[in-house]
Amino acid sequence: MMSSISNVDQVLSEMRRLTAAAQSGPEQTAKAAAGDGDFSSLLKQSIDQVNATQQAASNLSSAFSSGDPNVDVTEVMIALQKAGVAFQAMTEVRNRLVSAYQDIMSMPV
Repeated sequence: MMSSISNVDQVLSEMRRLTAAAQSGPEQTAKAAAGDGDFSSLLKQSIDQVNATQQAASNLSSAFSSGDPNVDVTEVMIALQKAGVAFQAMTEVRNRLVSAYQDIMSMPV
């Protein structure tokens, strides 16, 4: 969970950096866009971690439902809550990316 929050923070800081670069001028925007090619890989890694968190929670839930004595209900509930929070955070990142895209598309050329 902590790593998914860290990745979301990294994505948000990258978005802020790109927004600041976009507001500073076209030459700075081109430099910022060309400078870091790892934004998409960071975003994909974050999405993959959210997916893994959800799958782990689903597996724990299935194991508990099937009567596995090694799986505790509190463990299942915590995993489900972690998955829910990670998904909500990723949804917020997506919403901010869409908003940033719309802002950029509405800028006069």
